[in-house]
Amino acid sequence: MRAMITLYTAATPNGHKVSIALEELALPYELRVLDLAAGEQQRPGFLAINPNGRIPAIVDHAAGDFAVFESGAILVYLAEKTGRLMPQDAKGRSRVLQWLMFQMGGVGPMMGQANVFYRYLPEKLQPAIDRFQAEGRRLFEVLDGHLAQHEWLAGDYSIADIANWAWVRTHRWSGISIDGLPHLRRWRDAIRERPAVQRGLERPPAPLRLAQGGSDDAQAQAFAERARTMVVTGRPQPPQET
Repeated sequence: MRAMITLYTAATPNGHKVSIALEELALPYELRVLDLAAGEQQRPGFLAINPNGRIPAIVDHAAGDFAVFESGAILVYLAEKTGRLMPQDAKGRSRVLQWLMFQMGGVGPMMGQANVFYRYLPEKLQPAIDRFQAEGRRLFEVLDGHLAQHEWLAGDYSIADIANWAWVRTHRWSGISIDGLPHLRRWRDAIRERPAVQRGLERPPAPLRLAQGGSDDAQAQAFAERARTMVVTGRPQPPQET
């Protein structure tokens, strides 16, 4: 029997947002892992699903093969489809969307740029590194301050928590400290213990332990080099001949 949803993804924070949500919602889905470095996200078949050529994307076969791209939009779609992980009243829904947009417009872009300048570019542009790491830390402090008074970001556990957590968990790879942020740590650890979250992180498993900051071994260096090629050239790395 065909799964209700096909998830096109890779082992990135944005990709794991959606696999975690699908696991939390217990929705049956088929996993299609794209090799980003080989450029599979730029092939015509996937561009027909997401014209922007980025993961994640889903196709909902139960809704007439309806395609949804952009991780935040996918989370909202799944929450509204199931009536879970987001309240249905206007105020409750707005609270979730506010913190979801906080991640989409702030946490993700700032940490993504920190990764580029701190990890991937061959030359170290210290002002840029300082800028994006400082802004990432400021956003973490906003989260910590809010979580001092709330167990979750927007009432009950929701897609807002999933979206922010998928990025915050990789703070070491971005070179952003969470020292002195006890409420953020409490929230991070509580989400990490959820069985559905643990399953979602394995769909697919990351090639490198980004949550632990990676390492200086050959695997970490190869991971950074492939990302560096895509960042510097704007193109995927061509497959290596064997």
